[in-house]
Amino acid sequence: MKPNNENMERLVEIVTSEVYKRLQSVSSPSGACSPEGCELVDCKAKTGRCDECVGCVTKKPQTVQTMLNEGAVRFSSTQGQSPVDTRLAGMIDHTLLRPDATHDQIRKLCEEAAQYKFATVCVNSSNVGLAAKLLAGTGVKAIAVVGFPLGAGTPRAKAFETLEAIREGSGEIDMVINIGAMKSKDYKLVFEDIKAVVEAAGSIPVKVILETSNLNTDEKIIGSALSKAAGAAFVKTSTGFGGGGATVEDVQLMRRIVGADVGVKASGGSLDQGGATIVNGVLYINSGYGQRNGQPGNVLLAFSLDGK
Repeated sequence: MKPNNENMERLVEIVTSEVYKRLQSVSSPSGACSPEGCELVDCKAKTGRCDECVGCVTKKPQTVQTMLNEGAVRFSSTQGQSPVDTRLAGMIDHTLLRPDATHDQIRKLCEEAAQYKFATVCVNSSNVGLAAKLLAGTGVKAIAVVGFPLGAGTPRAKAFETLEAIREGSGEIDMVINIGAMKSKDYKLVFEDIKAVVEAAGSIPVKVILETSNLNTDEKIIGSALSKAAGAAFVKTSTGFGGGGATVEDVQLMRRIVGADVGVKASGGSLDQGGATIVNGVLYINSGYGQRNGQPGNVLLAFSLDGK
């Protein structure tokens, strides 16, 4: 049966109802960060969200562990930290998505990634060709965002941007959903938008950014379910440009919707922050590249779930 607005909406109603039934028996996760319960004196988070200082990743590992226990895959973090143990370097996505990123900054980003043997460098699609050339022969993969950060383009436009990014050398695609279509309950368009990118990407993994801070619970459930149905490799909480970041509750909810065969990326925060991912028991943390007090900074951090 081909999807249309009527049968898609009915399917979404059924899925949402079943999810709520299952979640009723699940206790709320503990350890979520909020100003009321945070011991960090410089915590700037809004209630329930680490979307400003994001100091938890480096200063509150117990909060990170809570998200890990709920199935997170990547986390936003502050910059200006020292590199982690080199054994963990292959788990890191080195990220620069600022609109004012210069070629010199991209070169610096790639130099750091090559030096520390990071897994990837994540940049805007206009910069992925440069990143891919700079990383050639290093073993580090260049990856690009599509429809970023608003997600308001057409499916064909996103598919074309995907093809261009891959042609330029992108090894993964991070796309943003059509948030307006989700809010309008045009689930057919949301699905087709994701599917267009997945099909254009072919064998290249696609992460779907839901921008959870702009969605209600039903919409997070629907977005996660449609992403999985469309063939996405990951669902991701945030762009970092939408005014909010990941929460433990969002990570838990998304993991329960997509199951074990789709990754969950907890990300977001201020514009110069990165993010992270868990695959096969390992947490992959993005580093972020940006300006802090006039100086470039980066976060190089990762956790192993088995404590090794």
